[in-house]
Amino acid sequence: MTDTAKPATHDLVVSRDLPALIEEAWKSWTEPGHVLRWWGPNGFTCTLAELDVRVGGSSLVCMSAPQWGFPAMYSTWAYTLVDAPHRLEFVHNIADEHGTTIDPATIGAPGIPRDVRHVITFESVGDGATRLTVTELGYTDEEQLALSRQGLEESLDKLVAIYA
Repeated sequence: MTDTAKPATHDLVVSRDLPALIEEAWKSWTEPGHVLRWWGPNGFTCTLAELDVRVGGSSLVCMSAPQWGFPAMYSTWAYTLVDAPHRLEFVHNIADEHGTTIDPATIGAPGIPRDVRHVITFESVGDGATRLTVTELGYTDEEQLALSRQGLEESLDKLVAIYA
């Protein structure tokens, strides 16, 4: 008998209240100049944000922390839903500088899943503020889940600081 059971998956959900109107909060994920200012955890700089935010479009982003041996870490965001200014859905993958998906295991990161589905929601919460919620679905490695949570939390803290 073969074991055909899929490994257990874990989802990551992080929210922040941004002191910004929903339309401004939306731009933080959909306009290159905004993404360049906050994408990446502490110590990382976003060096590239080529965005094609439409269903079927794909964005290429790069973050860098050369001081830690990360000269360039590319990712793609392949959009499956764009409902401005309320909801974005995309599939995130590690990629090369041309946007070609790379199997994370081949770069020494087997705990990073391929095809991480992301759901980003924007909700007006009054007084010119927007609740941003990021959900990342399908982690199978709890250590990678914890690292991803830390990176996302730090990135979103940088985003909040821009509007504060």
